[in-house]
Amino acid sequence: MPTRIIGAVTHDVRFPTSLEKHGSDAMNVDPDYSAAYVVLETDHAQGLAGHGLTFTCGRGNELCVAAIQALQHHVVGRDLEDITADFGGFWRSLVGDSQLRWLGPEKGVIHLATGALVNAVWDLYAKVERKPLWKLLSDLSPEQVVDCIDFRYIEDVLKPGEAIELLRSRLSGRTEREATVLRDGFPAYTTSAGWLGYSEESLPDRVETAKQQGFSHIKMKVGADPETDLRRARILRSSMGPQMKLMVDANQVWGVEQAIKAMAALAEVDPMWIEEPTSPDDVLGHRTIRQAVHPIGVATGEHVQNRIIFKQLLQAQAIDFCQIDACRLGGVNEVLAVLLLAARFGVPVCPHAGGVGLCEYVQHLAIFDYIAVGASLENRICEFVDHLHEHFVDPCRISHGHYEAPSAPGYSIEMKAESLAQYAYPDGPAWRSLSARESA
Repeated sequence: MPTRIIGAVTHDVRFPTSLEKHGSDAMNVDPDYSAAYVVLETDHAQGLAGHGLTFTCGRGNELCVAAIQALQHHVVGRDLEDITADFGGFWRSLVGDSQLRWLGPEKGVIHLATGALVNAVWDLYAKVERKPLWKLLSDLSPEQVVDCIDFRYIEDVLKPGEAIELLRSRLSGRTEREATVLRDGFPAYTTSAGWLGYSEESLPDRVETAKQQGFSHIKMKVGADPETDLRRARILRSSMGPQMKLMVDANQVWGVEQAIKAMAALAEVDPMWIEEPTSPDDVLGHRTIRQAVHPIGVATGEHVQNRIIFKQLLQAQAIDFCQIDACRLGGVNEVLAVLLLAARFGVPVCPHAGGVGLCEYVQHLAIFDYIAVGASLENRICEFVDHLHEHFVDPCRISHGHYEAPSAPGYSIEMKAESLAQYAYPDGPAWRSLSARESA
């Protein structure tokens, strides 16, 4: 029997992470990690549902919820099997909505909403197939993977036939790579030691905790002021020792010349990369920075709005590390396009995962990339932040500094019903309690 999607239920879910400065950086000083969340209800005999979310930092989350509601007619009333039979066409119908497209196209709030809905469909698909998403993707043929992708705007550098050949070239060794990730997990780095709002006095203890958890890479936030950045970086480097890798992340706060000057000073602590050194839309600015700060690498991607900007960053040789985000792009389908583009240009993929649910999402994408697309662990590492995982039915798991490969069917993004209720905004108990304390 086909599985019909019969309804879409949305939730505005927010967590008051700003109270303890979790997630704080130079651009986002007081984030409340939030999710515009959707549940695709079905007529499946076992009551299976597809769950998806898009991540925000609080205010404006309701806009993403409204955008999901504006797009849901493309999904509700359809059979899952019809969608998956033409996944690329389905994706294009969402981003090509003749009225909503005016609000994008393929960027901004509408694209974030697209990511939530598309990811919910993939979550449902994986559950119906009784596989974790990474395994579902890995078991697709090269032709099936390519059929999921809209090559419009990128086929000047990667045509469908070329993508199929690339994937076919990775077939050898896939069984061994899958066995490796099942045994060892996928390498992770932590940002939880380096949020900008954390006190300098706390940094050595946070580094020690990261060491005990098995991490060999730590990322810190920069962009406050040059003296503070260097002082904090020295504290971290001293606590880490010379063997661990340190990355720095400016979260777009600098202009091009400012970034180059700042990194000249921070070069003292031997950073592996500078992340988001300037606006994610400034392709040529990234290239100028990369040329100036070499051998420090340049990483970006969490705010790159679509595959077209990624194409240009790769074409221009503007980045050393490609940082996909699971819902800034238009869901799994567009992520597949960017993974193939990165492989075409020989740039390692290191997913972004700061924010509620993003670690749960991107572990699947990183593992699939290793098994079927990038086919290497060299310079590949996936972000981990140790916040809010307790709210998920199948939370990500870290062991010895590595993501354990998920085994439960789905995309690992289903939140617990009690968490959806407790942190519903603005009327959930957590927010009513906070409002009462603030007004007391």
